[in-house]
Amino acid sequence: MTETPHPGPRPDTAPGARPGRHPGSPSHTGSRPYLTLAEVEAVAVAAHAGQTDKAGRPYAEHLRAVAEGVRARGGSEAQIAAGWLHDAVEDDALSERWLTDAALPDETKEIVRALTKRAGEPPEEYARRVLATPGALLVKESDLAHNADPARLAVLDPATEERLTAKYARMRALLGLTATP
Repeated sequence: MTETPHPGPRPDTAPGARPGRHPGSPSHTGSRPYLTLAEVEAVAVAAHAGQTDKAGRPYAEHLRAVAEGVRARGGSEAQIAAGWLHDAVEDDALSERWLTDAALPDETKEIVRALTKRAGEPPEEYARRVLATPGALLVKESDLAHNADPARLAVLDPATEERLTAKYARMRALLGLTATP
């Protein structure tokens, strides 16, 4: 699964997938193994291979920072998995069909869907969806913290740095995240 996230083997046949319950999903009965966090990481990194962020850094660095930020904030395994996958559908790195069929807890899938921006969607509507989805706010908080990191923004041209700083501050306010990241 690490080489071809789509098309390719179904996520539930990924090497090393473990049967049984996944933390954060009490309804899982063990009939279909969930991807491990290491497998989710591999899928996310492969799906975003070759992509860079606005500063020209490998996009996988952002995904890792978000997932680790979720972990550091006390997030569940389902939220950490969502941290790895939070931009995958939005960036067309993975399809909605892949997400639907993936061997992931429903909580992870719902968080990823909540964090996927829709074309033409006002920021207020996006923020309402994030706030209405259990577990999504923590993942978005980690995403915003990394996006708004002054060290990351400092390498951008001044106009882009100013635009993004304002954009991230506005989203933090819409989400009720008043403390600095």
